[in-house]
Amino acid sequence: MIMPRGAGQLLLPANPLFVWFTLAMAFALNIVPLGRNPAMPDFVALVLVFWNVNQPRRVGVGVAFMFGLMMDVHDGAILGQHALAYTLLSFFAITIHRRLRWFTVPSQALQILPLFVAAHAVSFIVRMIAGNMLPGWELLLAPLFESLLWPLANWVLLAPQRRAPDRDENRPL
Repeated sequence: MIMPRGAGQLLLPANPLFVWFTLAMAFALNIVPLGRNPAMPDFVALVLVFWNVNQPRRVGVGVAFMFGLMMDVHDGAILGQHALAYTLLSFFAITIHRRLRWFTVPSQALQILPLFVAAHAVSFIVRMIAGNMLPGWELLLAPLFESLLWPLANWVLLAPQRRAPDRDENRPL
């Protein structure tokens, strides 16, 4: 089998506890009270897309919907605003996950930028239909920051899978 260009080494299977731990930590980062800043990246969306691309059978649309409802309840937003955005984001991330793995990590960041823009646009449209105020031009920076965080997320979240199963000096992999 031909290896994708972006994959330099074989990875261990992802530990399901680690996957859920990272999703919980992303949710915790999202609910840190930093005030209303529209340019703040959505860490749950970033980690959801990462796991949708790398483990689409473990983290799917249902998980995205659940975390979206939890974000809606926390933010006091219209029930379903984040759930709809995260569900669409996960669906399209799973749709392109095979193609995305063939690109290098910086190219992947460019490929997922439209997904983050679309997710924020869906959330923005739902807020505008409900009659909220315009958040300002800073809202355009959030998808850009999420895309810029993609290489860091890729490096951090794949770190446990890169280690050798048995430490051996003579093992080539």
